[in-house]
This record gives sequence, structure tokens and C-alpha cells, in this order.
Amino acid sequence: MLVGFSLGLVGGGGSILAVPLMVYVVGVPQPHIAIGTSAIAVAANAAINLSNHARGGTVIWSCALVFALAGMFGAFGGSILGKMLDGQKLLALFSIVMLVIASLMLKTRARVGLTDVKISMSNMPAIIGLGLATGTMSGFFGIGGGFLIVPALMLATGMPIMNAVSSSLVAVTAFGMTTALSYAWSGLVSWSLAGLFVAGGIAGGLLGTRSARHLSERRGALNIVFATVIIAVAIYMLLRNINVS
Repeated sequence: MLVGFSLGLVGGGGSILAVPLMVYVVGVPQPHIAIGTSAIAVAANAAINLSNHARGGTVIWSCALVFALAGMFGAFGGSILGKMLDGQKLLALFSIVMLVIASLMLKTRARVGLTDVKISMSNMPAIIGLGLATGTMSGFFGIGGGFLIVPALMLATGMPIMNAVSSSLVAVTAFGMTTALSYAWSGLVSWSLAGLFVAGGIAGGLLGTRSARHLSERRGALNIVFATVIIAVAIYMLLRNINVS
């Protein structure tokens, strides 16, 4: 439910919450199994939340689909590299990336954005380039990538955060499934655990989507919530992995 709520609210946080929960709370012994399992669960929950946002008309499909397609190629290559690294080091490195992203989101929290943005020849190179880069990082860290995708979409197109949150779920679904297939091929997935996460995520996602629409009406509020969640989880992950090492 927490994972689904986060995806519905800010378009991200699925794997960044699911992986620590699986490792530290559920007790999954291998970080790589937690990563592979969360990728499947998050991709499924993201697809469900995407349908909720799509009904609200906030998904900018032209930008989202091109971004996701470019990112899928990066996610495949990144997932191959990620499986070669030590799981604990992977989590520690990811937490540092999250702190950088959070600081950038707070810096631009008052920006309104362009609600009528569409894909064009002027923004297509940025959409494809950032999609490829974000997808690579998503696959490398074994995450859906929402916390990377939302700011990347805002940077590439200038869209408001509410549209970026909604549109990001297209890429989260695509990146998550690409990463999940790679990990499943290596036998690094617990299917029963993934099923339980998807079931709980459906209820949480409905509440998260409604909360996002409410916060988007207050200027900068959704950005602040987005950044605060990232900082809290990133610090926790960093401290846990420093202790482990």
C-alpha cells in the first residue's frame, strides 16, 4: 500500500521504498532478489496508477511514449551492469543520487510549467537523451525510476510537476518491466512476494492519485512533498548501508 500510494502521489518511490522494505522488513536475504521482485511489483502498480491519472487527463502521451521508448534501451543495458555489482554498494550509491535529485526539485519548487506542452523538433533531442540516460540509471539501480523520470520530464519539456508525475508512470511501467525481465531471466525474482505487493499497491494507488490532484492545486506543494520523501528514504538507505559495510 505504501508503494502504491507513493507511485500515485509523486509518480515514483516504488522501488526506492519496496527494495528497503523487502530487505530490512520482510527479510529477503539477497538485495538482487529484492530488486528483481520490486521491479515486477512496481511496474504492475505503475500501470494501474497510470490508468487512474489517464482518466484525469493529466498524461502528456506524446512526450511520455517517446521518453519511455528511449529509456527502455537504456534500462536493458543498465540492468546488465547492475547485476555485476555488490547489492549493498548499489543501494548506497543510489541513495546519494536521490539526495542530488531532491535538492534540484526543491530549487525549482515554485516553477509553474507549461500545461500545453507537446513533443516537437526542439524538445525531442532532450526527451530522447534524458530518456536514454534515465532508463540506464533505472536499470542499473533496479528501480522503476520515477524519482529520476519526473525531474527529467520537467527539464526536457517544461511541463508542470502534476503532468510530469502522471506522464512518468508510462516510463516507470516500461522501465520496470524491462528491468524485471532481465532479473527474472537470471532467476532473481520471488513471484509470490511480487503478487502480494501488487495487491496492496492497488488500494494505496487510488489514495495517492487523489492526494496528488489536491496538492497540485497549491503552488510548489507537490514538489516539496516529492523532495521530502526522497530525502527521508535516501538518508535511511545511506545510513543502513554504511552500517552494513
